[in-house]
Amino acid sequence: MINKLRVVGILLACLFVGAVSSVSAAEATPDAGDLLKKSDVARGGGLPGVYWSVTLHSVDGDKTDDQGLTVKADTDNSLAEFVSPANLADQKLLMAGRNMWFIRSGLRKPVPISPRQRLLGQASNGDIAATNYAKDYNATLAGDEVIDGDPSYKLQLSARDEQVTYPRIDYWISARSGLAKKADFYSVSGRVIKSAQFEYSNAVEYQGKKIPFVSRMVIQDRINSAQKTTLEYSNVVAKELPQRTFDINFLTN
Repeated sequence: MINKLRVVGILLACLFVGAVSSVSAAEATPDAGDLLKKSDVARGGGLPGVYWSVTLHSVDGDKTDDQGLTVKADTDNSLAEFVSPANLADQKLLMAGRNMWFIRSGLRKPVPISPRQRLLGQASNGDIAATNYAKDYNATLAGDEVIDGDPSYKLQLSARDEQVTYPRIDYWISARSGLAKKADFYSVSGRVIKSAQFEYSNAVEYQGKKIPFVSRMVIQDRINSAQKTTLEYSNVVAKELPQRTFDINFLTN
């Protein structure tokens, strides 16, 4: 009887330890969607209103090119207005939901465009808009890696529809800060066409807290190593924006 009780006790102990281990493992595994949603904020996504300036510097071998824009965004929309060079100063890019238009004085009506179209160098139209990856992509946790000494989660993002900038993205988010570290962007054919790395020297006041905000995004062509585009972000301010900011009729009158 004593031996039987001892065996039963050992079995119960093993079951208890296994159950605790399973619960601990479940608690330790983060939700990919939550990781993505939180990381979006540092790139303008999920904020009720935010404004910033961005300078694009493109390098293609010995050739260089620069553009400057201001961007206004809320949870669903972005408006990018060119400020330099001077010949582009009356041009705008409006993203409302997943639809995007090119607006310029002299045009009878806005021109529908794709977020995938190239803006400058390796930067696509959609790259300068607010990042709402949690809304635009389904996220799956694909493992963890150490990026520059920082333990990070690797997410695989698959587009919810064909209107988003990239059909698929591999995305690394720091386990410590919750900020995106780098990304690999895929073409429709399934090939990695470019990669990006992110820095966060900016900060923005939101709901009484100071949160990090992207200061630099470096996009490297994965097919031609001589092509690289750097986006520098500055003058970041979180503020509510009137809805007419993103009203296509208001912008074209």
